[in-house]
Amino acid sequence: MDGGVLSTKELIREEARRLGFPTVGFAQALLPPEARERLDAFLAEGWHGQMGWMEERREQRSQPRALWPEVVSVISLGLDYGPGYDPLASLERRDRATISCYAQGRDYHDVVKKRLKQLGQWMVHRFRGSELKVFVDTAPVMEKPLAQRAGLGWQGKHTNLVSRSHGSWLFLGEIYTTLALPPDAPERDHCGSCRACLDACPTAAFPAPYRLDARRCISYLTIEHRGPIPEALRPAMGNRIYGCDDCLAACPWNKFARISREAQFAARHEVAPRLAELAALDDAAFRARYSGSPIKRIGRDRFVRNVAIAIGNSGDASLRPVAERLAADADPVVAEAGAWARGRLAHA
Repeated sequence: MDGGVLSTKELIREEARRLGFPTVGFAQALLPPEARERLDAFLAEGWHGQMGWMEERREQRSQPRALWPEVVSVISLGLDYGPGYDPLASLERRDRATISCYAQGRDYHDVVKKRLKQLGQWMVHRFRGSELKVFVDTAPVMEKPLAQRAGLGWQGKHTNLVSRSHGSWLFLGEIYTTLALPPDAPERDHCGSCRACLDACPTAAFPAPYRLDARRCISYLTIEHRGPIPEALRPAMGNRIYGCDDCLAACPWNKFARISREAQFAARHEVAPRLAELAALDDAAFRARYSGSPIKRIGRDRFVRNVAIAIGNSGDASLRPVAERLAADADPVVAEAGAWARGRLAHA
């Protein structure tokens, strides 16, 4: 093998950084028992909601070798997406939409996976006889515990990864490899007594620190949840129509984060578009506007359902005709949300 085990690791780190990954770490392909216990407790409470895939592939998720028996080491990589604006500023602009800053640019799955594949191809050619697999969020991989084991950061009380260099703004990807690479030191928890992220949650989705009930999380409700959103949670959603940055943005470690230099993550449209404009999108217009964006995945109907709820929360009488049109939408879930919005604006 080229240059010995230690130099192999440093060669990989150097190539990863050349490809644009600012943070790279290495871990054994082994998770501690508490990772599985935490997953089991989450599923037993039913906090995963409609995300049945989490339960269906529980075994593969709980240990890297359950997914791929040949894996020896995990390379965890982070690509930062620190926003160049206040992601919460649009919450007060009630006639506008608030969209999570991670979804403002090109789909991170495409960006990160392309670079992982480039790194993987380089590794296969450089270290003959080795095998690998690359993952970005869509496979049963415990990304955040593995990233913590590899020293990239720690899982904060909001259950997301926190980095001392990049705050809460990191996309993660992994390479599972048959190479035996010495692990980096895992990162320890630096949350201390802080509970800023927990207190920031509009829907009280954290039953306890480090525990998330996804069924109450606005990111889950606007992206993963199919069908009508529970009425009791709608007022707290405000104008958040795709994802929610509140707990991420509240983290004090963000003071060390930098604005991302990745041009593909820059906003492709107006950061806070008008709700009336989004409510008018038909399927073709929605697909055209959000081609190459993570938003496209949820489809026009789920997206406009979210817009209708934001309209109902706007208190803006000028949006009554828009709510009226949505109440007559061909999709029954959109129509129900539109009728709810119409009722909310009746006395605005």
